[in-house]
Amino acid sequence: MNTEFFEALTLLEQEKGIPKEYLLDKIKNAILIAIRRDGEECEDSVVEIDPETGRFYVAFRKMVVEEVEDPANEILLEQARSFDKRAVIGSMVEIPMETKKFGRIAAQAAKHVIRQGIREGEREHLMAEYQSRQHDVVSATVLRIDERKGNLVLEIGKHEAILPKSERVPTEVYREGERIRVYVVDVMSGDRGPRLMISRTHPGLVKRLFEMQVPEIYDGTVEIKAIAREAGSRTKIAVYSRDENVDAQGACIGPKGSRVNDIVEELGGEKIDVVKYSDDPARFVAEALSPAQVIDVTIEDTEAKACRVIVPDSQLSLAIGNKGQNARLAARLTGWKIDIRPESERYMVGPPPGEY
Repeated sequence: MNTEFFEALTLLEQEKGIPKEYLLDKIKNAILIAIRRDGEECEDSVVEIDPETGRFYVAFRKMVVEEVEDPANEILLEQARSFDKRAVIGSMVEIPMETKKFGRIAAQAAKHVIRQGIREGEREHLMAEYQSRQHDVVSATVLRIDERKGNLVLEIGKHEAILPKSERVPTEVYREGERIRVYVVDVMSGDRGPRLMISRTHPGLVKRLFEMQVPEIYDGTVEIKAIAREAGSRTKIAVYSRDENVDAQGACIGPKGSRVNDIVEELGGEKIDVVKYSDDPARFVAEALSPAQVIDVTIEDTEAKACRVIVPDSQLSLAIGNKGQNARLAARLTGWKIDIRPESERYMVGPPPGEY
């Protein structure tokens, strides 16, 4: 083991981010395996590799005995003293092994195990890198578009990841070479190494974009309590301020709508309703149905989380929304079943105009 060997380890550490100590440990184990495969039966072997001094030392440890019964692990006193003059019966001596004694098979075995160790090290390093990005937003470049399956092949850093068709926003059109942002939902370990599960439709994407765009969320003053999203169309986000002097809704919208508009642009024009969260279910449901005005919210069944909402007749269609979207998102945001009725039918008995 010469200077070039240790320089190579340093280079691997710098280029691939694999700690030198990790590689040295793998190499030591590889050498021990190689020794056994080369026909050495000694049960106690020692391998020392010191990058500080450049020392490479391989030896067998054998017990000093009066009569040898196990040649692989025992040695006579006379022979032992040729290696250690202080050897006595019952002591252990180290018998250095010259590297040239490594046979072709042992060398190949060591080389294979070392390579495998390096691959494992790269995989573990990549896994750690990926896990640090879990539940975060990362930038990616569109490399290829699979027209048949509808998947996108993206480049994230130096690695590739697949954005499945199911995680694409239906209204978005992508081009090769385009830079997009994706949300890292999870990190999976596979036979070919770690794999990023990414999405453009996950509500977490909206949450992270707000955290990046709104300082009050980043520093914890404003908290995102809930998100309901229909990707590419509309999102409702409920926010709460821990500081009574800070308007959570205003902080998220920004001066003249600048903050929320930047997020809308990032999401390709997706509408975003920022509503105030409340611990009072009735008040929260009323806020969630924004931009519709609400006259009254009656909690009908606390256990089933069902309520009845009264809105002005002129606001009914707005409260329900196009194809029921506004009411549907409000129900998902609050976790309550919402029965919406116009004011003119407030006291009527019968099937409601819309329950969500």
